Amino acid sequence: MTPLRGRRTGRRERMALRAAKPLLDPCPPGQAGGRYKPLTEAELHRIHDTALDLLERLGMGEVPPRLRDDLLAVGAKDSGAGRILFPPALVEAAIDQAARTLVLHGRDPARSIEVGGNRVYFGTGGAAVQTLDIESGTYRPATLADLHDFTRLQDTLANVSWFTRCCIATDIPDNYDLDVNTVYALLRNTTKPTATAFTLAEHVGPIAGMLDIAAGGPGEFAKRPFMKAHISPVISPMRYGEDAVDVVYACIRHNIPMSCITAAQAGATAPATLAGFLAQSLAETLASLVMVHAIQPGFPMVFSNWPLVVDLRTGSFSGGSGETAVLNAASAQLSNWLGLPSGVACSMTDAKAIDAQYGMEKGITSMAAALAGGNLIYESSGMTASLLGASFEGFVLDDEMHSHNYRALRGIEVTDENLGFDAICDAVLGPGHFLGNPHTYSAMERDYFYPSLADRDEPRTWGAKGAEDAWSRARRRAQEILRDHHPAYLSVEQDRDIRARFDILQA
Repeated sequence: MTPLRGRRTGRRERMALRAAKPLLDPCPPGQAGGRYKPLTEAELHRIHDTALDLLERLGMGEVPPRLRDDLLAVGAKDSGAGRILFPPALVEAAIDQAARTLVLHGRDPARSIEVGGNRVYFGTGGAAVQTLDIESGTYRPATLADLHDFTRLQDTLANVSWFTRCCIATDIPDNYDLDVNTVYALLRNTTKPTATAFTLAEHVGPIAGMLDIAAGGPGEFAKRPFMKAHISPVISPMRYGEDAVDVVYACIRHNIPMSCITAAQAGATAPATLAGFLAQSLAETLASLVMVHAIQPGFPMVFSNWPLVVDLRTGSFSGGSGETAVLNAASAQLSNWLGLPSGVACSMTDAKAIDAQYGMEKGITSMAAALAGGNLIYESSGMTASLLGASFEGFVLDDEMHSHNYRALRGIEVTDENLGFDAICDAVLGPGHFLGNPHTYSAMERDYFYPSLADRDEPRTWGAKGAEDAWSRARRRAQEILRDHHPAYLSVEQDRDIRARFDILQA
């Protein structure tokens, strides 16, 4: 019996080793994308030229007076008919002087990421007004408590590289209190790079004071900003939104980096043809860049042209379609071609349940955006129901999906060692297989990702274990994290100072 017991013990040790985190993560965030190019070089030029024509001949409408003056000062033209025109030379100057890369700082420096080039990072976004309740499995209005829970859940997920509030606390009716308590939830529950939105420009200054408290004192946040703003200063088609433009000015004043997001909808606020959509979306996002250039050249801005698609039969938003996949991939390609830090939105499933539709739509759209080299892929974690919902189980499942995406991006390293000539000869002339071969062992952890949620058992074993589906496994994992992970990233003194100045609604 002794030899048999020894073999069992050895098998248990090997299984434990395989279950442990590898010494070398085979698929960390920041892998290089850009190999998928839905547009040819000639097509990139035609779309770009059309965008420049739109800005030069049609221009932007509803330009706030302050911005109008700043734009004219850098070379824009007044059409005389209520629109401001951008000569190509002005647009090219804005592109040339734009920040090519930027660091999204985490309060923990080890969690900072550098955005630009062809590096790919998955993160969050969205403003879901409903939460897929983890206990009942049904949707209900999203709350401030949900936002705290989502923030601390994702704090444990390695593939959420930055966190933007994924839901709106619908139980807070006042917009100022909503903005304040959203930022507090991020500060309290994560040290990753974060992002938020400001309803009005008047909210930026006070909240910058809160960020200073978390950073260590007056003026400290501006020295190393660890939160960026999501702003949509352009309203499609081809006009500015005054409130959002005011927020841009306030963020620049307080050194808060920005994602300026264009979110046109094909067939509704932009052409239904994919090429026409891309031309208008590029023009509008370039209009945001020229706006920033006119205020402060080179200020950190993520060039975020997010193509959104509607079902033209019903008018409903469609976040999980093949059109969404190819349009966002093409947007990433266009932004990277211009040399600008790119932001696109993918993994926005229309599914309400964590089901086959959920997995299919998230898989094809997230992979397309990653392969195209989108630097920041927004909405890619936890979002459901065409961005109306957010799911705790979804966050956990998407984190594992992103590991597979990163592994695919990593590609294949062709070296003398990896080609394995000697290993092939040894196997053919020896045991006839590669099991136990040192070449296999060295590749085992270096080259392969082993999922912890996806089931790879054969059917009888799966059935004997309870025939559990992915939703159930993810729910259990999320419940364990929410039960055990209660970070306190604000000191007692910082929390006290914030509560003395702001109406914090969470105990």
